[in-house]
Amino acid sequence: MDHKSQCVKLNDGHFMPFLGFGTSSSPEVPRSTVEEAIKLAIDNGFRHIDSAHVYANEEEVGKAIRSKIADGIVKREDIFYTSKLWMTSLQPELVQPALETSLKKLQLAYVDLYIIHFPIALKPGEDLIPRDEHGKVILDTVDLCATWEALEKCKDAGLTKSIGVSNFNRKQLEMILNKPGLKYKPVCNQVECHPYLNQSKLLDFCKSKNIVVVAYSALGSQRDKKWVNQNSPVLLEDPVLSALAKKYRRTPALIALRYQMQRDVVVLAKSFNEKRIKENMQVFDFQLTSEDMKVLDGLNKNVRYITLSL
Repeated sequence: MDHKSQCVKLNDGHFMPFLGFGTSSSPEVPRSTVEEAIKLAIDNGFRHIDSAHVYANEEEVGKAIRSKIADGIVKREDIFYTSKLWMTSLQPELVQPALETSLKKLQLAYVDLYIIHFPIALKPGEDLIPRDEHGKVILDTVDLCATWEALEKCKDAGLTKSIGVSNFNRKQLEMILNKPGLKYKPVCNQVECHPYLNQSKLLDFCKSKNIVVVAYSALGSQRDKKWVNQNSPVLLEDPVLSALAKKYRRTPALIALRYQMQRDVVVLAKSFNEKRIKENMQVFDFQLTSEDMKVLDGLNKNVRYITLSL
């Protein structure tokens, strides 16, 4: 299997695999489950692993990756690993220490991609979501251009190969792109993206700037009450997806994943189930017709599953 043909070339010359393995999970999922799932994912051909400081699982992620390197299944350079800078570390002087903390947990020398998780700053400190005595979230003010410069320094220091952003809108992206003295453009913008929220305008803008869109919640979501609107429709039960799944003899999940790839969107698939992990790799084995792509475009309802209520 030619892994290069399953990758997209980033604007800094590095390659990112089109299919990524998402590792966020609700607190009730044991960390050991996450570790085993990543090992299974690597065994089944996944080479792109996506995590973040806030997922609180980077020790397990690192263990899984290192065990597969030790087994001779992969080399470090075969794995594309993404970590994310949390909202409490957006002050420029906190950026490199935050990345170094992740690297220490992972026990890796570098990450392949380091991205700003949200363009919102929270009060620095140990609490991931700091609150005052009334339970109100304590925000912080930060110049995101200064945060970006700190990320550029991390790239220059070799702690990360590439740098990008997540959950940025067009205006926020333009602020970085138009920054005087910009050294490196963001290679990607990771956003919620699926047939019910296809992000077509943002995708067009990112493509025009050679910024790759990475889709999270590409299969809807695992409906974690803390983050997800419980009244939102279940994407994988959509009748159009079900009909196309029958037509192509695939699962609705595979149709949703393939849809993104054919739009040149890198897609994160998350499952801790061995059968589905194997199944998701079949996304490279078929192609949707342009007519069916148009039908899927028509499902857009601007439905967001992930709501950050601060």
